[in-house]
Amino acid sequence: MSLRQSRTIHPATGLPAAPHIEREALDVVVAGAHGGAGTSTLAALLPTAWDMGSIESLLELDCAPLDAKGRPIVLAARNTAAAATRATAAIGVLREWDERVAALAIVSDGGPESRDATARFALLEARVGGIVRVPHVRQLRLVEDPTEVVLPGKARHAIDQLRRLVGEDGDRAAARRGERRGEVGCR
Repeated sequence: MSLRQSRTIHPATGLPAAPHIEREALDVVVAGAHGGAGTSTLAALLPTAWDMGSIESLLELDCAPLDAKGRPIVLAARNTAAAATRATAAIGVLREWDERVAALAIVSDGGPESRDATARFALLEARVGGIVRVPHVRQLRLVEDPTEVVLPGKARHAIDQLRRLVGEDGDRAAARRGERRGEVGCR
């Protein structure tokens, strides 16, 4: 992984802004179990070249909602019971088409996770590579570019956990396939 650090001047104050670290894009697919799951924000923070948005509308079609070409998949869902139901459906359909979810990112939207949601997410643990709870970061709602936000420790830790999970899964997939991967899309 290469890291490049750059200094910028904050336009409003004219003072140097916090150092910005740019990470090399991961060869990972980020998809949402439903709209508003935080998919684009996660894709920017990891970062990854493959932001598929919500795949919910594709789940009922007679084709795979996603063809990751062996790349690790991060499935994003909010921390609600309804989102857990949608995540369960998405993981089920992806598994039917031989796609494996390397990480389920449960993205908090500020409110507490209900007991019902926690129970439903717990049932998914054996069906994914790992579950990571991404805490709510208010500042992410206030900027156009999520990479401009200095993440608090818990959020940084969650992103690092996701990177580890997809890194491990990607290494296994590459070793299994031993082939060059093409573009991501619907089968």
